Amino acid sequence: MISKISTAISRIFTHKKLDDETLEQLEETLILGDLGIEVTQQIISHLKAQKFGKNIGDDEVRKFLAQEIEKILKPCEGKLDIDEMAKPYVIIFNGVNGVGKTTTIGKIAAKLKNQNKKILIAACDTFRAAASEQLAIWANKVGCEIILPQKEAEDPASVAYRALDFARKNNFDVLLIDTAGRLQNKQNLMDELKKINLVLKKLDSAAPHQNLLILDATTGQNARSQMEIFNQIVGITGLIITKLDGSAKGGVVVALAQKFQKPVYAIGVGEKDGDLREFDAEDFVRNLIY
Repeated sequence: MISKISTAISRIFTHKKLDDETLEQLEETLILGDLGIEVTQQIISHLKAQKFGKNIGDDEVRKFLAQEIEKILKPCEGKLDIDEMAKPYVIIFNGVNGVGKTTTIGKIAAKLKNQNKKILIAACDTFRAAASEQLAIWANKVGCEIILPQKEAEDPASVAYRALDFARKNNFDVLLIDTAGRLQNKQNLMDELKKINLVLKKLDSAAPHQNLLILDATTGQNARSQMEIFNQIVGITGLIITKLDGSAKGGVVVALAQKFQKPVYAIGVGEKDGDLREFDAEDFVRNLIY
């Protein structure tokens, strides 16, 4: 992750006094880095209270920022543990089209398969044939079974119901459910996602056990509005942030952590299976600030 924040800090702070001008420049840097106004103002306020009028270098600023951001992120470190008592353990993957849902499902399936879990995937984005095809490729690659729509544009809830029924009858450990993400038709999407959640409960009152939201870090503050919408629809239980490789600023993760306090289970830093990593606050902050 290339940190534009780090470069800007080096430019702003060259052992000069912390005054209103330098604070303003830092504030602009953090907002442009997608930390959001609330987080930025909180950090600036704390920095001003402790260091205003004093000589301060870029290393000291980095250390201060790292401590402040880590305090926000540390409580959101999450581990996606599969409850052995819940069989199958049902995870729904939510998110707008293009955020990397299918790839994320494939990577998680591969990881769970390596833990000797019996995995079933359900292709419930039934209006995009490409979505089902892509999932089928992943299922084949991982070596797990998949429930596909029986006909074009089959009701997604029907696919989800068949998948859970099949998973229960065939002793699967985990059911991974892909969903549509057509936010341009919000009402239809809301109805569809709510229906999927409801039909699952007919077979298992505890299902789904997780409603995860996949967010693309490169969309910046737009990710926050997506979180608000999906959380309102289904009650998001955790996040996976993709596309944190390359030039993604990544600051939006901090804004999301402060606003929603949901666990961040993993971050995607590339295309390979091993590039979906558990979220480590300290490591993340190091990449963001240094």
